[in-house]
Amino acid sequence: MTAVQRLLCAASSGGAATVARRRMTALAPEQTPLAAAFPFVVAERAKRRPAEERNVQWVFLGCPGVGKGTYASRLSRLLGVPHIATGDLVRDELSSSGPLAVQLAEIVNQGKLVSDEIIINLLSKRLKKGNEQGESGFILDGFPRTVKQAEILDGVTDIDMVVNLKLREDVLVEKCLGRRICNQCGKNFNLACIDVKGENGLPPIYMAPLLPPNSCMSKLITRADDTEEAVRNRLQIYNDLSQPVEGFYRHQGKLLEFDLPGGIPESWPKLLHVLNLEDQEEMKLATA
Repeated sequence: MTAVQRLLCAASSGGAATVARRRMTALAPEQTPLAAAFPFVVAERAKRRPAEERNVQWVFLGCPGVGKGTYASRLSRLLGVPHIATGDLVRDELSSSGPLAVQLAEIVNQGKLVSDEIIINLLSKRLKKGNEQGESGFILDGFPRTVKQAEILDGVTDIDMVVNLKLREDVLVEKCLGRRICNQCGKNFNLACIDVKGENGLPPIYMAPLLPPNSCMSKLITRADDTEEAVRNRLQIYNDLSQPVEGFYRHQGKLLEFDLPGGIPESWPKLLHVLNLEDQEEMKLATA
């Protein structure tokens, strides 16, 4: 039996798995008038599949640099569901020849925020395409970012659980300042070796650097907005917007808060534990 099947069936056997199942099957909220304002949303409502007939539909929230993409993509491979990041949807549309590409290019070039209607439209199209191709379930990365977006999303699909990744701000800043990108292969690395001692009731945190291969070392570049002032500003903006979103999903009984205890080696097993999942490949390596 797959990890997903174990997770979805665990309610019948009780224990910690029951708690996870309850989170995933929290009652969906009533449809909002806001969602009905978007024509493509109304059409999606009748197509919803019951949770027992599909895979998980999860959202990952968290501050910039916390590692949403890293953990969401790992779970995507483990559970066999697509990892959907709205930033990727915008970039894909920009590279296309569709009618929306010109409008998006103007918005991005002017440094403006992409509207809720455009983002939800792109997401709705992506979910529809996936459904037509036989996809079942998904993990959304970093969306929704506002309560308005969360309300509209409820009109498009049913969210089972929202995983909110959390990390201390001083660690987040250090992590963001260590980010590097290879200007040849485009891969992301991190030069920061974070070793914070436990104090004032906070636990110690260690995160090893994610170093590039020798072929990339001389080609590393830093994002222009990865300065301490810019990073702290992004974190403040995110925190201001995220608190109402967290409250929105907490009220629905769908929010799972997860404090990252360290880097991937420390955090991944613990995240799997709270999700009542197992990584068979990592278990094989650990016992080899």
